[in-house]
Amino acid sequence: MSLTKRKSSHKSVKKASIFASLPGSITLETALIVPFFFLALVCMLYLIEIMTLQISVKEGLRSAGKEAAEQVYGIPAIITSKVEEEVRESAGRDRLDNSLISGGASGIDCHGSWYSMADGIVFLKAAYEVRLPIPVMRIPPVRCEEKIRVKAWTGYQSGGVEGILPAEIVYVTETGIVYHKNPHCTYLEPSVRQVSANSVEELRNSSGGKYYPCHSCGNAVHTGHYYITDTGDRYHTSAACSKLQRTVYAVEKSEVRGKGACSKCSR
Repeated sequence: MSLTKRKSSHKSVKKASIFASLPGSITLETALIVPFFFLALVCMLYLIEIMTLQISVKEGLRSAGKEAAEQVYGIPAIITSKVEEEVRESAGRDRLDNSLISGGASGIDCHGSWYSMADGIVFLKAAYEVRLPIPVMRIPPVRCEEKIRVKAWTGYQSGGVEGILPAEIVYVTETGIVYHKNPHCTYLEPSVRQVSANSVEELRNSSGGKYYPCHSCGNAVHTGHYYITDTGDRYHTSAACSKLQRTVYAVEKSEVRGKGACSKCSR
């Protein structure tokens, strides 16, 4: 065989070996890329599901806010069990049970909700954990919160007379000896919340103190729940207890002569 033929034959073998290895390379690349593609697709679907859940819970919270805005007129407290039930019914109990929320419909927690008697605002919060069952990866549950504010149905307040500078307004209670510049001062807002009767012994107020039975309603039969405040040291069997009622008046500062300023909000 001539030298020219040998060279030609050698080149043909090289080309054949290169093309023969191409299908194997493509198969290997495909095997590496496809799992990542499906993983990205699953993550995107979970992200869409989480966004849909947030919208559903938010709408349920709005529905609960409308109910709470009416109820606080008679009882100035937020009954969290009713808020949670309204959120579950509005969002769909079956929908939540089959969702990514840990615990399903029972995983919705609204214990961070409260009512401000100083300005008549209902604050509702729904907290829940979302689990992401992504194959191969272990991702801890993600905590989500939805919040809304609703004006309670407490009446109409005039905005004043045009052209007249408003006087400085302060806030006082019927039996208080100080005035407050901040209507959200913790001394004015009891922040009444409902807790389980079984857990009240373990709860502590903002000062680290325990809760004891109320002198007015503590001996009454409870319904499995008590009502407490963050700054108080008593638990109540009824949200309508007189010790939880606090009437706050907005008055001009010139009308509170003889009263001192609140050490917390009026320095």
